[in-house]
Amino acid sequence: MFEMIGVGWSHMPAKNSIKEYSSNSYYHLYNRGVEKRIIFDDSKDYNVFLLYLRQYLLPKDEAGLSAIIEDESSTQEEKNEARKLLRLNNFSDSISLSAYCFMPNHFHLLIYQTDDRSIDRFMNSLFTRYTMYFNSRHKRVGPLFQGLYKAVLVSSDEQLQHVTRYIHRNPSAILVPQYSSLKAYPYSSYAEYVGFKHSEWVDTEKILAFFSGSRQKYEQFVEEKDDEIMMQQIGSLIFDE
Repeated sequence: MFEMIGVGWSHMPAKNSIKEYSSNSYYHLYNRGVEKRIIFDDSKDYNVFLLYLRQYLLPKDEAGLSAIIEDESSTQEEKNEARKLLRLNNFSDSISLSAYCFMPNHFHLLIYQTDDRSIDRFMNSLFTRYTMYFNSRHKRVGPLFQGLYKAVLVSSDEQLQHVTRYIHRNPSAILVPQYSSLKAYPYSSYAEYVGFKHSEWVDTEKILAFFSGSRQKYEQFVEEKDDEIMMQQIGSLIFDE
């Protein structure tokens, strides 16, 4: 089966690549590197990506940034950085990040949006910026990600819980001695849920509410081995294999 796109023809799009968004809804967003290539080469790449998330999701400190620009003691570099951050898009009033996991060649995000346009603007800003950084640092050109990111609506409370479990269990296949457990993996929001760290731009409260606010109960939920129930709930919300 074929469909018309623009002036050319294309095969039917991949699963979850058509994005018709709803307001006040949760979405599981994911993608991998083009040709399954590495998109996070080392800790600096991961940390730059986390920094970008923080800058987009925390409210912009316009007064503080303006003060840096006006301060005669600020260096030119500091002033230029402040001007850049003032111009940066901000999604703190329309996007809430509930879970994430970044693996060497793919990523997962669980996002709540309050209107039907924010996710698309947010993802375009984030991944255009990261691709520019990555290509500059690693001296490459061209797309970094495999086509458009995938997005799928989370349609029930049960799915919502199991999507976070799936996201937080992602590193289990690659754990190495320095990451001896899921909660020790530094590039996942699981550490936020079990109390290992706290970031203002990660919203754990809505998910933990399903577990009476108990981090221990949520940890038991993630660590249990019954993956069959999880896949029954979210089989349509994850990667094509």
